[in-house]
Amino acid sequence: MAGGGPQGAVYEIGALKALADGVEGLDLTALHVYVGVSSGGFLGAGLANRMPPEEMVDIIFSAPGSGRNPFRPETFFTPERGEYGRRAAALPRLFADAVRGWLGSPGDMTFLESLMRLTQALPVGLFDSEPVRAYLAALLAEPGRTDDFRELPAKLRIVTADLDAARAVVFGAPGLDHVPISKAVQASTALPGLYPPVEIEGRHYVDGVLLKTLHASVALEEGAELLLCINPIVPVDTARAVEEGVMRRGRLVDRGLPAVLAQSVRTMIRSRLGAGMGAYDTAYPDADVVLLEPQRDDYRMFFTNVFSFSDRRAICEHAYRQTRAELLRRRDELAPVLARHGLALRPDVLRDPDRRPWSPGDRAAEHLRPAPPRSRNGRPREVDRLAAALDRLDALL
Repeated sequence: MAGGGPQGAVYEIGALKALADGVEGLDLTALHVYVGVSSGGFLGAGLANRMPPEEMVDIIFSAPGSGRNPFRPETFFTPERGEYGRRAAALPRLFADAVRGWLGSPGDMTFLESLMRLTQALPVGLFDSEPVRAYLAALLAEPGRTDDFRELPAKLRIVTADLDAARAVVFGAPGLDHVPISKAVQASTALPGLYPPVEIEGRHYVDGVLLKTLHASVALEEGAELLLCINPIVPVDTARAVEEGVMRRGRLVDRGLPAVLAQSVRTMIRSRLGAGMGAYDTAYPDADVVLLEPQRDDYRMFFTNVFSFSDRRAICEHAYRQTRAELLRRRDELAPVLARHGLALRPDVLRDPDRRPWSPGDRAAEHLRPAPPRSRNGRPREVDRLAAALDRLDALL
């Protein structure tokens, strides 16, 4: 499972539920090995702890006070005040060093160039990742679960990047399985700029997606014969965007820098993934690799803020529906692959237009939960506050 921020995690949960429902004989909590990068590591930790996709669906929809461990925006977007303070405290020293450097070699640099030292005072992360670690640690502290790689019933591999060595590090592998799972996931989700690098035993680690998108070879090296890959982040093709009313003109440049950057980053990530997937046929000829991801004209996934929580119900249902449609569309290709491993597609489930990622009982329970306080416009006050926070985040990015 690849990364993709909170939105990507919710998409992957919907896709996992579609796999669990649509493939006969597949138990996603009883596999041989799980490999996760960034938010995919978060979900991998749950599956390896025998947390089924339907429980993940229940958790992301649970309201505060419902007795579950609900997803809260503040868990993932808590300002890193300590980092701000440490960097601000260094400003006087850095300014003095800049002035001394300029005075010491006035002919070699301008005063403005000397002030570039002040960039060292910029925070290395906007948000604190410690609440993310604490949240996962609390989930894994429930009865029957563990925060220890060595106590899991299956292999779990969380991929990070060593910042100073620019190389992949796989927590959970022999020699690196003593680190708590929650700490490894915290490191794997430390996307530079958003979260500061995570220090583990004197080394600093960041999001593993910097080196590879899926790190699927980690699972193949562990002997996986059928590898199911989920990637929620793909570039968009705007050819049909005008026809579907998503854009006035099919030009991303009209949407400004955020859209151009999003397309550029997604294109680089996906092209890297495509190159890696193409090499697996040769390197691992006895393994079957199945990749599931959004289509290029999936405008909902592209134009939804990857850090948004407010649309999580819609995104989860969208992923559930799209993944079932993808499995059905590729039925002729996938049926013989799955059959080699004792699995089969369930066309009745894949075609059912009324199926949702939650059961009817879950939907009824949703109506029984206390309604959140609402603002003057009729929306929950939390939604207004979250929308304002996401607007500020978008401006910062």
